[in-house]
Amino acid sequence: MSRRPAPSEHPAPGGAAVVGDRVLTLPNMISFVRLVGVPLFLYLFLVVKADVAAIVVLAVGGTSDWVDGWIARRLQQVSRLGELLDPLADRLYILATLLAFTAREVVPWQFTGALLARELLLLGSLAVLRRYGYGPPPVHYVGKTATFLLLAAFPILLLAAAAPRVATAAGAIGWGLAWWGLVLYWVAGAMYVVQAGRLVRAMRARRAGAGAAA
Repeated sequence: MSRRPAPSEHPAPGGAAVVGDRVLTLPNMISFVRLVGVPLFLYLFLVVKADVAAIVVLAVGGTSDWVDGWIARRLQQVSRLGELLDPLADRLYILATLLAFTAREVVPWQFTGALLARELLLLGSLAVLRRYGYGPPPVHYVGKTATFLLLAAFPILLLAAAAPRVATAAGAIGWGLAWWGLVLYWVAGAMYVVQAGRLVRAMRARRAGAGAAA
């Protein structure tokens, strides 16, 4: 979470991923497809009530969460656009699924409210960081784990609601993943807030030192 250096398309020494400005890359195409899956899921789930097809869209969107990042690192196609698209797709999947599930009473509104409150906290932190010239924080592995758990939980919860024969087992598995995901989602949010606070304090100290020197 810092001011980013000028982009480079050349491999970094030691095998470190280099962030470039390319747009038409395979990982970015996968992220675009995942974004298209969000309105498709909402249409299938809320409009035509095709729950089986909605489960498939959710499962594909959730299980492909790690694919674009893995391919980007493997093919050295890490890009600034990809760094924005990947978490954007994750958040849109989570928010769209939560709102749709709440509308059809698959999940209680309290669960949705807890996740939305975390998003509002993070948005506030991002707004403060931008005032001090910083961009979005890098995705932490705790946050990625929480996102994976939530995206894995949603199709299982939908399966529990749509298939009474497996409702008990699917519900237990789905809610186990969902609650762990919620806890880790808040842990990751707290880590981002603490990191943002440190950056803001450091920037204030530098500005105060520069003002005193002047």
